[in-house]
Amino acid sequence: MVRAPKGFKEAFQKFCDAGWNRLSAPEELGGANLPSVVTLAFGEMGSSANQAFAMYPGLSGAAYSAIWGTGEDWMKEHVVPRMVSGEWTGTMCLTEPHCGTDLKLMKTRAVPQPDGTYRMTGTKIFISGGDHDMTDNIIHTVIAKIPDEDGKLHDDLGTVNFFMVPKYLVDPETGAVKGRNGVSTGGVEKKMGIKGQRHLRAEFRRRRGLSPGRPVGERRQRRQGIEIGRDGRHVRHDERRPHGRRHAGHRCRRSRLSERPGLCPGTPGRPRADRREEPDGPADPIIVYPDVRRLLISSRAFVEGARALAAWVSLLFSVGRHSPDVQEREEANDLAQLLTPVIKAYFTDKGFEAANASMQVFGGHGYIREHGMEQFVRDARINQVYEGANGIQALDLVARKMTAKGGRGTMAFFGRINAFIKANEGDAAMAPFVQPLKLGHRRLGEAAGWLMQNAPKNYDHAGAASYDVLTLFGIVSLAWMWAQMAKIAQVKLAANEGNPEFYKRKLTLGEILDGA
Repeated sequence: MVRAPKGFKEAFQKFCDAGWNRLSAPEELGGANLPSVVTLAFGEMGSSANQAFAMYPGLSGAAYSAIWGTGEDWMKEHVVPRMVSGEWTGTMCLTEPHCGTDLKLMKTRAVPQPDGTYRMTGTKIFISGGDHDMTDNIIHTVIAKIPDEDGKLHDDLGTVNFFMVPKYLVDPETGAVKGRNGVSTGGVEKKMGIKGQRHLRAEFRRRRGLSPGRPVGERRQRRQGIEIGRDGRHVRHDERRPHGRRHAGHRCRRSRLSERPGLCPGTPGRPRADRREEPDGPADPIIVYPDVRRLLISSRAFVEGARALAAWVSLLFSVGRHSPDVQEREEANDLAQLLTPVIKAYFTDKGFEAANASMQVFGGHGYIREHGMEQFVRDARINQVYEGANGIQALDLVARKMTAKGGRGTMAFFGRINAFIKANEGDAAMAPFVQPLKLGHRRLGEAAGWLMQNAPKNYDHAGAASYDVLTLFGIVSLAWMWAQMAKIAQVKLAANEGNPEFYKRKLTLGEILDGA
């Protein structure tokens, strides 16, 4: 029996009883049907509090979204409601021991059976929430290949589909739980961080029968199976974590450093007595030290810009699904798909940097477990690997997303930024934000042009430049977000609306980031 950490089961029950696990679920399933831009904010709070715990409901949401979107009617009636309520949880089973990113190399197979089920055989690894004692059943969504008539597996993604494989079998007619399925735990991973999340190896074997699974979607839609679950909800689950960890780390170190003395007389950089925060004390709080403030402010500037970008892309996913305007839906989807790998890779790399910076300002105390910062560093590291390593995300950006549909998303992205620059470059008050954005926009355009000229000649050019191009995308995207926030702050201050200190702080942080 695999058990969740002490207290997780009780916390999960309270979490679900209060309805926090179904904020974005359809109303007919008992959810609030809130838009993604709202649930993103709540997801950030969850990841800031405990990333390992937040992953249990997060992965369940991705799994039931796939089943609700393309599963059979009986699954929607008997399985999905129990996952939404929190009675059952779910997983996404993708990676195998010998392959991760390259799905063509998968060996897990799904063989059709006379009763309409598929016999699943194979091994999946790194399964988040793959087994635990918090719920009565776990619904695995497993990606697998369907062999041809000769029983052979081909390097063809057209033979791939998602399958619903429950830990305990579910009767399609009544929804009753019938007994243990043939999926077993091959071992629990011992990880660097997020230790409260049970990652394991899942074995689909004939030890307890045929390990039957049922397809999620029609067989004629097999190619679509790779995309199931990668809508706004799935992306949000992954992307809300990084800046949540940065935000938590910033809060923790900010409160600590306001109290901890560290700059004694004679310390290089300590202000003169008439400028000290505590002139009569033996030492000032270490937050007085300029380099400590540099680490704090730079992290905060990045967090707030990242939050804005993540919220905007989440909004794009909602617009892409629900807008009555066809052209608006297409552009929203193009932009969201373009920026998803940028957010995933750039956020997580910068998030890990911020976690390290948070530990740094604590000095030696940051390395000690009781202060909590070392856990942020360990937990944040996994985000650079999830959903494909960041180098793969960069390659996905330059090789697929930038050129998709004739580069339509890339042109829309450049077009929006260019329109903002033209509308504001004559405003002197906006110069500290528009000029850096204009420079970054030009350099990113030059990089994109270089790729268009050189990548077709040698594919290695795209691979070698991919991470730098992704980083440029991230920098320019955040500069654009901050320029828009600065514009709003200036308008609000001029109209004497809202909290002036809030808007002044926004302008200060924006100038710091744009000047970096």
